[in-house]
Amino acid sequence: MLDQVSTSRRVAFVLSGLGPGGAEGVIAKISERLVQADFDVTVIAFDRPDQPVFHAFHENVRLIRLALPPVRSRLGGPANIIRRFLRLRRTLRRERFDVVISFLTKINALTLAASAGTGTPVIVSERNNPLLQPNNRLWSLVLKPLYPRAHAIVLLTDASRSCLPPRERTRAVVIRNPAAPLPFELLGADGTRCVGVGRLTRQKGFDLLITAFSRIADRFPDWELVIWGEGPDRPLLEAQVRQLGLEGRVTLPGVTAKPGAWVESAAMLVLSSRYEGGPNVVIEAMATGLPVIATRCDFGPSELIDDGQDGLLVPPEDPEALASAMARMMADRRLRAELASAGHRRMIADASIDRVVGQWVDVIGSALRSRASEHHRSEPAEAIASS
Repeated sequence: MLDQVSTSRRVAFVLSGLGPGGAEGVIAKISERLVQADFDVTVIAFDRPDQPVFHAFHENVRLIRLALPPVRSRLGGPANIIRRFLRLRRTLRRERFDVVISFLTKINALTLAASAGTGTPVIVSERNNPLLQPNNRLWSLVLKPLYPRAHAIVLLTDASRSCLPPRERTRAVVIRNPAAPLPFELLGADGTRCVGVGRLTRQKGFDLLITAFSRIADRFPDWELVIWGEGPDRPLLEAQVRQLGLEGRVTLPGVTAKPGAWVESAAMLVLSSRYEGGPNVVIEAMATGLPVIATRCDFGPSELIDDGQDGLLVPPEDPEALASAMARMMADRRLRAELASAGHRRMIADASIDRVVGQWVDVIGSALRSRASEHHRSEPAEAIASS
């Protein structure tokens, strides 16, 4: 373990920003536990220092914010990419971290390129399905030749190994998101609010969720649908609600003021995604004791839920099947309670925060040992050069 490597444990996480995303929340949880285990932890983000930090980071986690605008075009704009590369490279060379961990495809590519020649091992983490993300396809091509520089590639599911080049799959490590119950009280099985949570984009399939709800709304007049999140598809979704005459029954209130507060008034969570990487919101809901319906999309839900045992699974892009599952759950208070209880037990057993952080510590320890080994091998050459 780590007692066999250098006592220096300077670890840096690199990500796009510190907003209300799933990866940001996971880093906040993991970094807190690493600090408690005597790691020196820094989080590097590309957003501005005056932008709000959504998730609470431990007071001893240092934040470095590089104050560069987001990459928006297909390849982000050459000048923008170069600025990000140079700013990150200067930071990594100045700070001389022992291990660097990057999250998400674009940031992984930038970090692997920027760390070249520093001698610092890099662990990259893929959190989504890069094969189905239109804006990331070119970035995935850029990343492919850089993958050999990664010490390890952390994935959320076993199935997502298929996204990697065959020669890189041996270095893939599957670590789930931590299943920490959200710190809010639930309404329990008596609630009548169906909830969707996520960025308002095509990936999340909220258009399918609204369509499914419209087909059963008359049968369940006491129920409402609330979709939490923000994103570019808001105008389209709001127009769909109006066209279906669901004003007052379907609402899109934006991002919650506190992380995870969406769970307070929910009776069930519905994940209607067309594709995923490993849906953190499902893990949060199940760990907190909320029943879940999810599409059997690539990747994640089928590795988190046994259909009919601890949640319900439906085919992706099938509003009729989704409506049927929602109606089944709405009509059966006992089913909601049983699935909630079973899902809670499964998540706490499979992905407790202690287990997940332990897996991260193992990967970081491997990188530290690799760095120490490389350093020792280079010492004779350095001694000869200085003699």
